[in-house]
Formats: sequence, structure tokens, C-alpha cells
Amino acid sequence: MADHPIDVAQALAREAGTLIRNASGRHRTVERKSAVDLVTEIDRAAEDIIVRGLHAAFPEHHIVAEESSPRRAGGSRPCWYVDPLDGTTNFVHGLPHCAVSMAMANPDGTIAAAVVFDPFRDELFAAVRGRGATLNGHPIGVSGAETLNESLFVTGFPYDRRQHAKFYIAYFETFILRCRDVRRFGSASLDLCYVASGRFDGFWEWRLKPWDTAAGWLIVEEAGGRVTDFDGSPYDPWLPRILATNGGVHTEALAVLAALPSSPD
Repeated sequence: MADHPIDVAQALAREAGTLIRNASGRHRTVERKSAVDLVTEIDRAAEDIIVRGLHAAFPEHHIVAEESSPRRAGGSRPCWYVDPLDGTTNFVHGLPHCAVSMAMANPDGTIAAAVVFDPFRDELFAAVRGRGATLNGHPIGVSGAETLNESLFVTGFPYDRRQHAKFYIAYFETFILRCRDVRRFGSASLDLCYVASGRFDGFWEWRLKPWDTAAGWLIVEEAGGRVTDFDGSPYDPWLPRILATNGGVHTEALAVLAALPSSPD
């Protein structure tokens, strides 16, 4: 009998995470996909561990991985979304805040299983649809905040931030005036997991990709939170906007977003 996808994902995430942790602080080759979008040989080595492991365990599954196969997969087979090192800029600068993110989607697109592993804190967030979310095997849940005024939010700025800085800063300014405070940590998968575990009350961001959000999406929902587009419609990880909250402040956050410009273009 084949291993359950969540067991395979957890083992591979830990293996890739060990590589990342052991490489921290060492000399590495840094390439630029754009002026602010970095990739290292550790990203690629961690992805190789995961892709090889998934192919061995589930040879019939699609894999959409950030560094090697970032295009949308078609067909009627399960699909894995893999970010081998979410937070590469942090990693390059020696900031120990990054993660391995993996999610398996059913053929209809629903996320069935998800893992996000922080190798520096040894924190493994996981979820299986319908079974709740966990941190290192213990159940987690979202916060009880009911208003933005008592909420701590987190966000990130996309890779086109130099071209549209004023647009993205307008969002940050608006939320920082409405919330208790706003943070920016540089790893969307961990931002989502921190919402799921009650450390943050909400998260918004533009222009993320499925490998950034698919795992955290399920983990937030299984922890009792809510994830949508900025207009409240169902979230699609291939579209550019995500709002994830504890649920209690979601309607108020949507109202804030509705009053802001809808596109940087």
C-alpha cells in the first residue's frame, strides 16, 4: 500500500529543509531572475530532492515546481505545487526565515494535503482536507480577533514593486492605519501558516504563484480561517490576489480592499 501523500510530503520537506539549514551562512551562487527575484543552487538542490521523491512515490502525478516547471499542468491527474525555498532573499542575506512548501491538489483543483516546513525553527505545519491543521503534530487554530483595530496583519511586496511602489505602499498605508500593526517577513507560505496558528490575524498580497500559496491556503482553512480573492470571490492560486484571515475580520478587510485601486497597471 502506498504511503499517504501527507507522509511523503512531510518526509521530503524535512529532507529538503535539512539541506537548507545546513547550507545557511555558507558561500553560495546567487542568480537573478529579475533585479529583486533571486535563486541559488540551494533552491535547485532542494527542489531536486522533492521532485525526485515525488516522482518515486507518485509517478503518475503532475509536479508544478517554481524553479523547474512553473507552468500550469493540465489533465486529470493529481498535481503537486512545490516551492523548495520560500524566502530566498532572506536565505541569501542570512536571515533565518524561510520554508519548504508543498501541496497536493486533486484533479478538480481542490487542495487535498499540504506541508510547510521552517527548517530554522523546526516547525512543520500540515493539513489534510477535512482533518484540521497541525504544527508539529499538535492541532492549531486561528485567532479570535473580531476587528481590524485589534488585528496584526502581514503582507509582502511583489517582484514588480519597483515599477508600482506607490500602488503597493497605498495598501500598506491603509492597513497600517486600520490595524494594530502590519509586518513584512518575506515568506508567504509562513505568513499563511502564522495566520492559521493565530500569530497573525490576516494576510494580503499581490502577484503570488500557486507554489507560494497552495499549501498555506489549505492550512488556513483547516485551522478555521477564510481565504478569498480581494473581492470575496473564491480564491484561485493562479490569479494575482489573496486575502487570508481568521474569518472574524474578513468582511472588514474586504471593505478596506474594495476602497483601494484594483490594479497597478
